[in-house]
Amino acid sequence: MSIESQLKAIAQVDILKEGAKEDLFIGRPYSLNYERAHVLINDFWKNKVGGIPQGTLLLAFYQNPNDHGTAEVLLLRAIGPSALPTDRDVVSSMVEYYKDNLETAGPGQKLDEFTRWEFSFSGLECRVLGTFYKYGGGDEIEFGADVENFYAANNYKVYKATADVLRFIVNQRAGDEIAGNENEFELGTVRYSSSRRFERENEAKVPVYINPKDFLGKRTALFGMTRTGKSNTVKIIIQTSKEISDKAPKELKHEPASEKELAEVLDPFTKAGAPKYPVGQLIFDINGEYANPNMQDEGTAIFELFAEKVVRYSVLEKPGFKVMKVNFYNDLVSGFELIRSFLGTDTSDYVSSFTAIDMSAPEDPHDRSAKTRYERKHACYLACLHRAGFTAPKGFKVKFSSSQQLVTEGSVPDIGPENGVTLEDAANWFDQVWTNYENSAYITNYPRSNRGREWADEDLKALLVFLTRRRQPNGNPNISGYRKLKNNLILGLHTTSTEKPFQVEIIEALRKGMIVIVDLSQGDPVVQNLYSERICRQLFADSMDRFVKNVPNNFVQFYFEEAHNLFPKKEEKDLSQIYNRIAKEGAKLNLGMVYATQEVSSISANILKNTQNWFIAHLNNDDETRELKKYYDFSDFVDSLVRFSAKNDKGFVRMKTYSNPFVVPVQIKRFTAKKD
Repeated sequence: MSIESQLKAIAQVDILKEGAKEDLFIGRPYSLNYERAHVLINDFWKNKVGGIPQGTLLLAFYQNPNDHGTAEVLLLRAIGPSALPTDRDVVSSMVEYYKDNLETAGPGQKLDEFTRWEFSFSGLECRVLGTFYKYGGGDEIEFGADVENFYAANNYKVYKATADVLRFIVNQRAGDEIAGNENEFELGTVRYSSSRRFERENEAKVPVYINPKDFLGKRTALFGMTRTGKSNTVKIIIQTSKEISDKAPKELKHEPASEKELAEVLDPFTKAGAPKYPVGQLIFDINGEYANPNMQDEGTAIFELFAEKVVRYSVLEKPGFKVMKVNFYNDLVSGFELIRSFLGTDTSDYVSSFTAIDMSAPEDPHDRSAKTRYERKHACYLACLHRAGFTAPKGFKVKFSSSQQLVTEGSVPDIGPENGVTLEDAANWFDQVWTNYENSAYITNYPRSNRGREWADEDLKALLVFLTRRRQPNGNPNISGYRKLKNNLILGLHTTSTEKPFQVEIIEALRKGMIVIVDLSQGDPVVQNLYSERICRQLFADSMDRFVKNVPNNFVQFYFEEAHNLFPKKEEKDLSQIYNRIAKEGAKLNLGMVYATQEVSSISANILKNTQNWFIAHLNNDDETRELKKYYDFSDFVDSLVRFSAKNDKGFVRMKTYSNPFVVPVQIKRFTAKKD
């Protein structure tokens, strides 16, 4: 049966009729309120329905023969044992029987049938998840994530949800929607517990479907210890996003939308639920498992499965990959951004002044004064690169304006920089300027004829300090200055090639719906951060620019494996960090984020608070579960999340998606290149 047929069958289930089958009866509530239900159950009923694992979804039907107008059923989740008012007496009786060791019901039988029946009862605590109901005489069933009213507990009967009824429940969407979109996909099947004897013997697998709208443009977290199936889930999402992208009916526009088209731009999905434009996917591959062949995907990695749609980048030169390097001389702004990130942790005042420099060209090309100052700043910065060991393209020269008076008074050498000079000559020229800065009559008198402005503005002074290694004019060269850039990490990011900058190529590929894999597996952690942050900032800026100009943005999905290596830590409060900005502002720009890591507590709270989709596998300590309790209804699962069977539980997650009103325990299907 096709997915479309399965989804159609789910939507046609009448849970109020099919959910109350007597062979699925498990007990009656003896206490009920808006949040909790306590249900009387016994061993016979539990065994008859195939057990009641922790997390089992149950239905409480109101069945008062004197009230025929209540067309509703409460959805419950089994949490754990609950004390019965009679428990003290039962325990007391048990102790007496054990002590006396009497065979009251014949040889080998210490309990009579009546007492055995009495002892088989126990209590079950359940959370009330919401209400399924009909209203106004219609046949459509709606779901509300609370209880509008509850009645006397004795009027309810509780049933275990299985088969078609369970399929209807777990594929419920927020509000009155049910899974049924032709573009939805199967992510896995319902799984309640690590032990699966009853499930395998008695129950059919219940598929769980996912709406692409839950992932595209949203934030998705995958938490769990190593080898619990996080990467497997990410690959399924990548595979599905590619398949849904292929259904996009239009190519992305690159001009502003007309007034008539504006409403269409604001809604990025077609009526059928597919994205209007191809979906770009950007994978930051820390471990190299997406960009390279590996054993765990049956011999096929993402780049092989979708070869025609994949572009791979690497820090190192290797076959099949484009190299991520920047020509620091030609791509001035990009190179300086990488240097700024590289020096980001250096708190020296002169370094802070250097990294604060504005390297952008003047907005008005006819502003002669601004152009002159920019040319000096530009030349002095490139002289710093030259001194630091960045190889310039062959025959490279710089031009900038000078004054003959500076030459006449002996403050600078006569090299004619207006006509172009080598970087070494430029470095010597600026070195002499800073040496004679306070003794030069031309520089001293410059403010009188230039509205009080100094010959060197603050940006140029910061560059002169960095180049000459002297904090003050004609001082001693006692600071590191440009030597801070004599580091193989930052030098290794430079190339003399004149090709288009890699980040521009990446954005162009993403706008076409390509899958871009950035292989960071062989890079230094500092380089990993430099590149990932640079690419993210560039794409965010491009998306914001398109948004402001009313140019459509296609969906672009970021994937971060081992996210703790890149994301800000929990205690960091800087909301300007690019990952925080993508989390908080990315939705309006159609930027989605999928991130995986071992620990909930390792991720910035600002990112967690903006995460809509959660996949939680095994967590190994209470610190993580305490953090998890803050979100949705995961508190019902914290105990079981700490228990783990390495052999049987891979891919066993508790899932909460954007459109699902409650957490569903799911066994994620295995990623494979094989088609069904």
